Amino acid sequence: MLPILEFDPDHESFIEPSIINQSLDVAEHCVICFFSEVIERVANEFNAKIITENPWEDGPHPLYEIDYAGERLAFFHPGVGAPIASGLLEEVIAFGCNKFIAVGGCGILEKDVHVGNLIVVNAAVRDEGVSYHYLPPSREVSAQPKVLEKIVSMLDERGIPHRVGKTWTTDAPYRETKTKIMTRKKEGCVAVEMEAAGLMAVTQFRQVAFGQILYAGDDLSGDIWDRRGWQSRHEVRNQLFWLGADACLGL
Repeated sequence: MLPILEFDPDHESFIEPSIINQSLDVAEHCVICFFSEVIERVANEFNAKIITENPWEDGPHPLYEIDYAGERLAFFHPGVGAPIASGLLEEVIAFGCNKFIAVGGCGILEKDVHVGNLIVVNAAVRDEGVSYHYLPPSREVSAQPKVLEKIVSMLDERGIPHRVGKTWTTDAPYRETKTKIMTRKKEGCVAVEMEAAGLMAVTQFRQVAFGQILYAGDDLSGDIWDRRGWQSRHEVRNQLFWLGADACLGL
C-alpha cells in the first residue's frame, strides 16, 4: 500500500497542537483570508489587535482580531498550499477559534465562469496530501451541509450571484496537465486551487465549523492559459473578505 493511503484513526498525535499552543482569549469566529493586501488593509483600518504573532521558520503568521458588527472577529493569512494552511489552521483552532469561513481565489475549468464570479465550495477532489492524514482515503471530501446552507442563504438573501460547485485541490499547479484538467472537468470540478481539501479535512477531524467561498480567477479551460489579470480585482477581493466575515458571524 502507498504510504499516503495508510490512514491512522488514532486521534492523538505525537505532537498535539493543543498541547504546544496555549489557549488564548480570542474570538470563536475567524476568517481565513488568502489576500495579503486585504489583511493589511483591514488590520490598519480597524486598528486590529494582534492576538499572537505565531512565528514559523518563514516568519510570523499573526492572528488578528477586530470588533465588527458588534462581535469579535478573528482573521489570518494561511499561506499558500495545503500543508502550511492546514498547519496554521490547526494552531488557530488550538488558540480557541472554532467557526471558520475561508475566502480566496481559484483557477477556472469552465469557460463561462467569468473573473470575479463567486463559487461556494460543496466538495473537493483530494489531489493533495494533507487530507489523507485526517480522513480515510476517498476521492472527494464534502463540505459541511449546515455551513454550506448558511453561506448560500446569505448570498441568496443579498441577491449576490454565485455558483455552488466542486473544486480540484492539487499540490502541484505546474502539473495541471491537459489530461488531468479534462478528467477533473468530467467529474464535475468547476475550479482548481491548493487548499480546500486539506482545510475541509482538518476541520472535520477537529469537529469545528468550516465553509469556503472562492472567486473565479485565471482560466484553464482552453488550449492556452489565460491569467485574466485576476489578482488585480481589488474590489472583489475586499468584498469577499466582508462576505466571509458576515457568513462566519452567522454560524
